[in-house]
Amino acid sequence: MKLLATIYRQKDANPEGKTFLREAVRGVIFREGKLLMVYSTVNGDYKFPGGGIDAGETHLEALRRELNEECGATLKEVIGELGKTIEYAHAIEDKFDTYRQNSYYYFCEINGNLGNLNLEDYEEDLGFRPEWIDVETALEANKNILDKSTPAPRWTKREVFVLAHILSTKSFA
Repeated sequence: MKLLATIYRQKDANPEGKTFLREAVRGVIFREGKLLMVYSTVNGDYKFPGGGIDAGETHLEALRRELNEECGATLKEVIGELGKTIEYAHAIEDKFDTYRQNSYYYFCEINGNLGNLNLEDYEEDLGFRPEWIDVETALEANKNILDKSTPAPRWTKREVFVLAHILSTKSFA
């Protein structure tokens, strides 16, 4: 899959250190010119629906599960690849130097309407809810979050890059 960006959450994150690797999938879903995003009522930011790939899961299985959990959506099919991002950060666990996350973005179609959510506790705490939104509006909201003096959610920088990429390449047209 094409590499879209390498992002350092902290400028001094060491990509060469002993690394904890997290693999994740993200859905890019358009309907009638709007993008399906997960909105945080607490932070005011938007993220692509998706998350970590569990042990033994394929990308497709993880994408199907994550879309259902975060949006109440049923995956109809994956229709293409947008690309992947790599993020580096300081590791939280003592036995690692580096945290690396690979996020794989897939264009998807979903069946019908959105249903019930099955959010994790932290997602509930952040007030996650699915929302259909213009790419430009989501991008501007996330840029505003990055411009604030308070720390932005760890995913906001990545999602700003991907939203800007979609807008600049007209990947939604």
